[in-house]
Amino acid sequence: MKIRAVFSLLFALVSALMLGLAAGAVWMVPTLYSQHALPWLAVPGGWLLGKAIRHWVRPIEPDAAILAAFATFIAVLYVNVLMAAARIAGLMGLGLIDSLRTAGLPMLLQLAQLSATPSDDLWFIAGMGIAAFVASRHSRQPRAGG
Repeated sequence: MKIRAVFSLLFALVSALMLGLAAGAVWMVPTLYSQHALPWLAVPGGWLLGKAIRHWVRPIEPDAAILAAFATFIAVLYVNVLMAAARIAGLMGLGLIDSLRTAGLPMLLQLAQLSATPSDDLWFIAGMGIAAFVASRHSRQPRAGG
C-alpha cells in the first residue's frame, strides 16, 4: 500500500470523526432546548452527513458510504453521552464540563445505553442507513455549455 493512500485513509477517518462530533454537538442544541431526547433528528443528520461526505470523497467509492454511516454513529454516540452528562449536571448541580469529567466516559456510555429505547435505536439505524445511501449515490454532473 502506498504511503499516500495510508495518509488519505487516515485523513478520511479523522475527518469523518470530526464531522460526526460536530453534528452531535449541533444536534445537542435542540435536544437541550426541548429537554427531552430527539432521536428522529438522526435521519436529517444522517442525510446531511451523507451529503457532506459524498461531496468530499473523490471519487465516490463504497468507502464514502462506510464513512457516512461511521460519522452518523459518532454523532449519535456523542449526543447521547452529552445528554447523560447534562442529566447528571442537572441532578447534582454541576456544570456540564464538571459532570463530563467527574462521571467519566464508561459511566456516561452506560447511562446513555440505559436511556435508549428500541424505537430510539430504530431512528439511529435509519439515520445511519440514510447517510450510507446518500453518500453512495452519484450526483449528476452539471452540463458544460449552454
